[in-house]
Amino acid sequence: MTINFNEKVRRTKVYHNGTATKPRSLTEPDKIAAQGNFESDRSRILHSAAIRRLQQKTQVFPLERNAAVRSRLTHSLEVQQVGRYITQLIFKELSEESKQDYKLIGLERQFESIVEMSCLMHDIGNPPFGHFGEQAINDWFSRNLFSLMKDEKGNSRVNLPEPIQQDIVNFEGNAQAIRLVHTILGLNLTYSQVSGVFKYTRRGDQPSPKTQSNPELKDYDYLMKKVGYYLSEYRYIESLKTVLSMEAHCRSPFSYIMEAADDISYGIADIEDAVEKGILTVEQLIDALDDEYQSLVKEYRLQANDEMKKIVNIACESASKADNCANSHFFITLRVEINKRLPQHACKQFVDNIEKVFHGSFNRALIEDHSENHALVKALKNVAMNYAFCDPEVEKSELQGYRIITGLLDAYKPLLLLSKETFTNIEKAPSIREKTLQKATQETSSSIRDSDANIKTRKK
Repeated sequence: MTINFNEKVRRTKVYHNGTATKPRSLTEPDKIAAQGNFESDRSRILHSAAIRRLQQKTQVFPLERNAAVRSRLTHSLEVQQVGRYITQLIFKELSEESKQDYKLIGLERQFESIVEMSCLMHDIGNPPFGHFGEQAINDWFSRNLFSLMKDEKGNSRVNLPEPIQQDIVNFEGNAQAIRLVHTILGLNLTYSQVSGVFKYTRRGDQPSPKTQSNPELKDYDYLMKKVGYYLSEYRYIESLKTVLSMEAHCRSPFSYIMEAADDISYGIADIEDAVEKGILTVEQLIDALDDEYQSLVKEYRLQANDEMKKIVNIACESASKADNCANSHFFITLRVEINKRLPQHACKQFVDNIEKVFHGSFNRALIEDHSENHALVKALKNVAMNYAFCDPEVEKSELQGYRIITGLLDAYKPLLLLSKETFTNIEKAPSIREKTLQKATQETSSSIRDSDANIKTRKK
């Protein structure tokens, strides 16, 4: 199978025509997208409300007051940097002959921009309180969907087909990201840019490959392990696949890099935040990292080695030489040492498996290959899971978040019980804010008229 990255780097966008999705002429060959097309994407993304909202969402610690602890926005900026670096390594690793064969000549800036912005956007669909928030939404609709479809006498109020019902109870952050950029915000990004956040290829109403015995899906079980888009975006995703020459159940090559950058970034970030919060000390962290790494070396049947200990020792040596802020020096050096290894490994996996990655059929994450580098990143994640995520303060805040989201949905439930006619009338009626402004304007105008009248009376 041929590899032609001109097929993946396209300038084609969606034009909105009412509720219809109208892609640009798919029958005509698309020109190679100039960098200007992706500068437009960058601008639309950076100025979007979805990115601004990331600053109010936390990475691990909900309702956090400590400004040094990461928000979703600061985490996404870190992922963006790692994704950019991996892309640069890939272009450096490929020979000029390979770049010529793969039609990558002249596409480095476009490729890099797509990956960077995909990394920045990768969390925009996540609700407050992360996976607990997702669970709260799904649990609420699972409990309430039947009653919302019936009236007080048990008669059907609305007839929702089974696929739509399944779609509603499968809220997922990755699918919500697609919905946000296309349906809700209408950013009109290039299909190439959106493909970078198209991480999972299962539609909301489709069952997981694990729950069905379909041999055809066996080779896509990782790519379809989560919901990647909703029924409402089905036509849009089909257009995206057509424009970018993507086969069924496959993803974009850009999403593999975004995924690797996220995996590399959040492992270090979460343990650093845990130390910042005082959940564990650097000394405890050092022991936990080595224990977890050695356990994974055995699990993956790797040759015995002290790679994690070497990295930690270098970080400790750096911290010991610091006049102040020893913890900061420790984590800076730890991150540098990790980033000497893991982005290089992601690059090598991309290049070694470039045919499957290009076609989007590579059925695992780039880093998840049971190697030493996989053990490194997995050890970071496991320590974060065992300490940060299981901390009583985090669990308490997550439970509070669960109650908050459930309470909000309960408060809005009466709106879903209204008839379409009543709901439309309420929607069209002036808002309380508009009425208040109108009243204030009238009072101000009246006051000005009275003042003018008084002035004229005095002059007489």
